[in-house]
Amino acid sequence: MGLVISNMIGTGVFTSLGFQLVEVHSTWSIIILWVLGGIIALIGAFTYAELGTHFKESGGDYIFLSRIFHPFLGYLYAWTSLTVGFSAPVAIAAMAMTDYLQLPPLIDTYSTWISIGIIIALAWIHTKTIRVSGNFQDYSSVIKMIFVFLLIAAGFAFLPYENNAVSFDNSWTTDIWKPGFAVSLIFVTYAYQGWNSAAYIVDEIREPRKNLPKSLIGGTVAVTLVYVLLQIVFLRHASFGELEGQVEVATIAFTNLAGENWAKLVSYFISIQLVATISGYLWIGSRITFAMAKEHSLWQFIAVKTEGGVPVRAIWLQVLISALLTLSGTFEQVMIYAGFVLQLMSTLTISSIFFIEKKPEAFKGPFGHKLQVFYILFSIVVLSYILYERPVESLIGLSILVVGGITFFLKKR
Repeated sequence: MGLVISNMIGTGVFTSLGFQLVEVHSTWSIIILWVLGGIIALIGAFTYAELGTHFKESGGDYIFLSRIFHPFLGYLYAWTSLTVGFSAPVAIAAMAMTDYLQLPPLIDTYSTWISIGIIIALAWIHTKTIRVSGNFQDYSSVIKMIFVFLLIAAGFAFLPYENNAVSFDNSWTTDIWKPGFAVSLIFVTYAYQGWNSAAYIVDEIREPRKNLPKSLIGGTVAVTLVYVLLQIVFLRHASFGELEGQVEVATIAFTNLAGENWAKLVSYFISIQLVATISGYLWIGSRITFAMAKEHSLWQFIAVKTEGGVPVRAIWLQVLISALLTLSGTFEQVMIYAGFVLQLMSTLTISSIFFIEKKPEAFKGPFGHKLQVFYILFSIVVLSYILYERPVESLIGLSILVVGGITFFLKKR
């Protein structure tokens, strides 16, 4: 469960609100966005728990899509994970980390390279052993959760900001039909990415039939509650004008709440807790890349593990791509096209649940597969809105899939 929580609570929850307020204005709209994101993630968690206990192989979507549909679709997901699925969140979290560090102007000039240095340092830790990776992830996740709970407690303990952005009016009834609401949902679904992380290391989990569903479902429910409470805290302690379009919403809110010096301390801790996020994505992403590489001749040079079972070359390839993404694109743009592609591919994986033969030992989700139907229909609507509202980012995402599809047919000579 620690891996799921640490992968989910990362950049999105501390940076998405400002972009959402550009499109929607009611506090009810914000709450609906984050609750909907939690419901969608929970449906995904039920599905991946069933798929993971059915196949009992590490690799997550790559295994599910390859075994159920065709190796091409599994490869396409692995390519997506390598290029944006895990590499983009690593890059975004590293960029956010340096933003929240509030570096002096002279040092801030080199913030991009500092971000890349952070990624390299954390990757080096994961090249040691699985035990080292697990311990580091557990400790950093505990620090993250303690910090987040303290933020929520302080946010509700102090009186709200006089001109705060909380507005429980009826504008949500019109907000939810706007194309901008769907764009905001992409920010939310991006923030919830990571609910499926435990499914990628099934063969590293003890008693997966029992512990995989517990990790996926328990982690998703806990994070949904945390996300909703955090958004209310940010709205309570800052004005609409201060938050709209801003990335560092937590710093803005806590500057109003406790003064500039305390806000700087909060900002530093937000930066530090992102270590667990970057670490988790490096750990999980490399496993998907390895699962793909060992079955495709073009990438077999990556399919190398140390004696301790660490896919070291897959880790460093992910670091390279994350570094390139850090050097290119804006924070918002990378988040949207990565979110678009990930939502598209996860919808394909969710649909695979209808094509497997039931096994007695596999986990069974509630309500049969009705929840998956809702997920698919909902996702189609959201993706259509994104394609219409943000065509450039959508086409970048689709182009990444096309390039990946071409590389599937390339063979090592």
